[in-house]
Amino acid sequence: MTRKIRFNAFDMNCVAHQSPGMWRHPDDRSWDYNTLDYWVELAKALEGGGFDGLFIADVLGTYDVYAGTDEAAIRQGAQIPVADPLLLVSAMAHATEHLGFGITAGTGFEHPYPFARRLSTLDHLTRGRIGWNVVTGYLPAAARNMGEVDQLEHDARYDHADEYLTVLYKLWEGSWERDAVRRDKEHGVFADPAKVHHIGHRGTHFNVPGIHLHEPSPQGSPVIYQAGASPRGVKFAAENAEAIFVGAPTKDILRTLVENIRGQLVAAGRDAYDARIYTLLTIITDETEEAAQAKAAEYRRYASDEGALVFMSGWMGIDLSQYHLDEPIGNVHSNAIQSAVAAFSQASDTGKEWTIRDIAAWGGIGGMGPLLVGSGESIADQLLEWAHDTDVDGFNLAYAVTPGTFTDVIEHVVPALEARGAYDREYVPGTLRHKLFGKGDLLPDHHRGASFRVGGVNSTVDDSLRFGAVAPA
Repeated sequence: MTRKIRFNAFDMNCVAHQSPGMWRHPDDRSWDYNTLDYWVELAKALEGGGFDGLFIADVLGTYDVYAGTDEAAIRQGAQIPVADPLLLVSAMAHATEHLGFGITAGTGFEHPYPFARRLSTLDHLTRGRIGWNVVTGYLPAAARNMGEVDQLEHDARYDHADEYLTVLYKLWEGSWERDAVRRDKEHGVFADPAKVHHIGHRGTHFNVPGIHLHEPSPQGSPVIYQAGASPRGVKFAAENAEAIFVGAPTKDILRTLVENIRGQLVAAGRDAYDARIYTLLTIITDETEEAAQAKAAEYRRYASDEGALVFMSGWMGIDLSQYHLDEPIGNVHSNAIQSAVAAFSQASDTGKEWTIRDIAAWGGIGGMGPLLVGSGESIADQLLEWAHDTDVDGFNLAYAVTPGTFTDVIEHVVPALEARGAYDREYVPGTLRHKLFGKGDLLPDHHRGASFRVGGVNSTVDDSLRFGAVAPA
């Protein structure tokens, strides 16, 4: 049986997301990010193409590692200005019926109590099509502007996120029983108080004694997305995530990543395929191979070396502005950048030593992920090879120009995959979770979050806290 390919569209509520400089291209509309028309039209196009969802990234801070300031990021529009992703969802959901929405929000600077209500509200308004990409944050500027000196140490951020998720699971899964809302007009009972529970949470970072503010949404907990690549991040994803995003420049590296994640899922007491794994990829395609190559060459003329190095400096944690563009990478003293470029070099068969300019060229279109260029037929064959050779479930598609990169994939690649029996454009009815797994709307019983339901192994509801009482000191 031919393996089915799954697509997510990867975007951000900003100008230059992964391809800095491309906003100057006459076909690019990323500068239109602050209008509802752009987002609604994009959502309708993606649904017409059978995409699982629109995954909207976010950062709370600026890229200021490059040259030690945020001036280059501002000049290039490199994820700045950046607007709130959550506020886009209602309009897109109203214009579509099936498309899912994966919204990025960090655990570092917002209390889980109001955040739980916000996600439940969106799950209701989308009729169960909301997902949350859990990030712990990585930009020092975000911490400084929230009154901190810097981000917490890496693993400590995940310890904090563990408790953050615990509070949310208690609110989403353990506060309101699914049949708590009765709407009994005859007896004047809207909801049964005996079925609404105070969670009584008292932890290291949060004290939340009360009930969830919203009635149960179609999915309860939204679909959990995660993109952590470190050992601690993969462990966190294996315990919580239902969609996991990875990035790798080669099939060999991706295969190793996917094998590790599948194994960690099993170690967490889940099935190896309880999470859909999507890898970052950018596709430039057209009707013929020649037309696609010409399009790619044209796009590269708009790519910004400075913008790419702004991103790479932020992602790798080293200021690349201090090196000449033709500086050999061997002169850059950073474990992070050495390991990254060692990985990138596997994607090149030239054998020459990489320079800073090569890093900029790699990241100019699509960021850290590989770039595939070709006709729809050629791209379809390559995607099937990637899926077969790596065991990945699908692809998180970044854009060169938007919405053109996405509409090109829908026009040229999707039909070629359909002809191979490798793509389903028709949606399964139901929530995002059911569309992804076909096993119902709610978290499966063996998921960590489900253990916090009333009667679950981690249920800690405390109904002695009724009537406005507070958790004991």
